[in-house]
Amino acid sequence: MPTDERVARVTGVLSRRQPDLRVVLENVTNEHNANAVLRTCDAAGVLRVDVIAPGSEPLPINKAITTRADKWLDLRYHSGPAECLAALKAEGFRIAATDLGAGAVPYDGLDYTRPTAIVFGNEKEGLSPETLALADARIRVPMLGMAQSLNLSVSVGVILYEAVRQRTARGMYDEPRLTPDELREYISRWLEM
Repeated sequence: MPTDERVARVTGVLSRRQPDLRVVLENVTNEHNANAVLRTCDAAGVLRVDVIAPGSEPLPINKAITTRADKWLDLRYHSGPAECLAALKAEGFRIAATDLGAGAVPYDGLDYTRPTAIVFGNEKEGLSPETLALADARIRVPMLGMAQSLNLSVSVGVILYEAVRQRTARGMYDEPRLTPDELREYISRWLEM
């Protein structure tokens, strides 16, 4: 039987979850980075993370890196970008692809209070041409040094916390964003973990 404190903690965290803010990882190959991303997503109030991986292998979870934050996230696996991004667009998400190309705008110029799925590519190649073609916006973190990009997990943190900043200013963490039925379902599920 969960304690009153546990029920209050679970309810409080779920009341701040942002079901209309998603992170999508495409072909991420560095297990450490991927697990650090999951920890950041939980910290930022993300509810669902989509993983695009051509194989059937799920993302390997390293509990030491995630500090078990992965169990508080809904991970959804997709075999390719078209399947994943079409489903997100059908749910009303705008697709923001991270990109180092000339047409990408600074990440803080995007309105993250709208339903937004932010897509991050792997550490060597970035995003696939297919993903970039399906994106509604392309964003980048401006770089002032010799390095072309930040580490994947750092990029996720920088961009997600801009979304947190914007959503906090709008009061989007003040009231539950899940429907009452969804909230009850997640509370029940989380209390069993």
